[in-house]
Amino acid sequence: MATTIAQLTEKSDGSMEGVFATLRVNAPITVLPNTNKSRDDAPDFRVINKRTGFEIGAGWNRISQRSGKENVSFKLEAPEIGVVYGNLAPAPGGEDNKKVILWNDPE
Repeated sequence: MATTIAQLTEKSDGSMEGVFATLRVNAPITVLPNTNKSRDDAPDFRVINKRTGFEIGAGWNRISQRSGKENVSFKLEAPEIGVVYGNLAPAPGGEDNKKVILWNDPE
């Protein structure tokens, strides 16, 4: 079973807005495309807490080894949760602009 840790709405400029939520955290976030990448391994997206303006994570475009399809892999970090990994996926309901981040247990 996949655990949803964020619900997002994709905007026409490529950014996404929504809520990052776990048992300890409930934070409004914005996911911004990183248009000023200084290196190839720099994140493709920055995750910003809308309340504080602090960056709490990043996302990288990846190619799935199983399906060969492109996806976005996220790393989110804060003192109260430590490090959390997730992957972007379509949200239930079939609306193209609705996305979720699914928790990716590293074990």
